[in-house]
Amino acid sequence: MTIVDAHVHLWDLSRFSLSWFRDDMGLPRDASPADLRTATLQLVERAQRDETSQPDLSTGPVITAIAVQAGDTLPEMRWLLEVAATDPVVRSVVLQYVPGTEGWAGLATTVLNDRVRGIRVATPGGAAGLSDVPGLDALCEGAAASGRVIEWLVRPAQLDAVARVAVRHPRTTFILCHLGLGAADSTPEWVDSLGRVAAAPNSAAKLSGLVTGADDVDRLDALVATAFDAFGGDRLMFGSDWPMSTRVESYPRLVDRVERAWGTRPEALWSAVAARVYGM
Repeated sequence: MTIVDAHVHLWDLSRFSLSWFRDDMGLPRDASPADLRTATLQLVERAQRDETSQPDLSTGPVITAIAVQAGDTLPEMRWLLEVAATDPVVRSVVLQYVPGTEGWAGLATTVLNDRVRGIRVATPGGAAGLSDVPGLDALCEGAAASGRVIEWLVRPAQLDAVARVAVRHPRTTFILCHLGLGAADSTPEWVDSLGRVAAAPNSAAKLSGLVTGADDVDRLDALVATAFDAFGGDRLMFGSDWPMSTRVESYPRLVDRVERAWGTRPEALWSAVAARVYGM
């Protein structure tokens, strides 16, 4: 099995700040591409046991990772693009949407290049109807015109608004981070709203940020089943949410957990869907 990890975070707090970071969160102050490779190399033994042909595993079975911006500053954007220009694994980024007058992508407009595969709208604390996201329609149209995706970091109450945006912009590809749920509890309302997002054929989702502890096996199984019922096997992709996920599981253990929950469903989850959706 080879992996295109559709959701990792990188940072270096000696270069820029993250407004949400606290030293008591159990996270490193430096989450580098080298650290990511070290975390994934423990998967090499399993990959080498696989009877199918494998790519060069010098960096591990994670052949590509997409770095999703963790903060919202221009220095961080520039640093991520420097990483993507030289790193053998982290070759693409998704930048945060910071509204501004610079252009359709807001602050990110000033640094856009072919390494930027998408722009993420991160408003889990905002209005349920996304009415407090200025320039949203221009952002969606700009992404479509440039061949990029729009990602959503939202809470369950905002999913119906996400579905409406997807219908309003059929040329734009939308990706839902963490199923719009993350560590929250599943509810019938969330299931219904997730189905409305999935009903838009231009939507996809990441199985990321869902593992909450060693004893949530049944919860993860249920979430995977719900996501598969909604999106099928050709619009779901794996994302580790590393290093946020390390507070719960190591990278190999996380892959094991998702692999067991995914079962015999299509293997496109692990690489093919992300490669297609992000145009890699």
